[in-house]
Amino acid sequence: MPKESQPQREHIKVTDKRIFTSEGEIREEFREQIKASAPGPAPAAAPAPPVERRTEQRPQPEGQHDRRRSVAEKAASPGTPFANFVEPLIAQAYMSLGMLSNPYAPQAKPDVAAARQMIDILTLLQEKTAGNLTPDEDDFLNTHIGELKLAFVKRTKSI
Repeated sequence: MPKESQPQREHIKVTDKRIFTSEGEIREEFREQIKASAPGPAPAAAPAPPVERRTEQRPQPEGQHDRRRSVAEKAASPGTPFANFVEPLIAQAYMSLGMLSNPYAPQAKPDVAAARQMIDILTLLQEKTAGNLTPDEDDFLNTHIGELKLAFVKRTKSI
């Protein structure tokens, strides 16, 4: 049997097409195409219409959040899918502590172990979603976890 000939290897050329070097400088081949802009005045825009002055609370622009809200406001559900997912877990923890009546077992005694487990699950969710929640979702979760931990400590000291 004749020995099969191996196909010749093609040479592969790798070209780095990134604009910036690892130090953040513009590469030589892009210096003519890209010029750094100097900070200057913003382009002229049409004059804004006069704004009425109001004394009531205005909604915060996206990215900013008023942290001076009350605990009740922070504990209110923002109605997002994440909050809708977490609400039953929070309710289960409150039921386990005896702070919320259980519709399936109205005479049930507080179950501290189940409450502890639910608090741990909520804390895990808090850690895993850190930095990925909206400010309202973050306030909602932080407020309820804090309240649950405080209630857990009070409940276990009274037993």
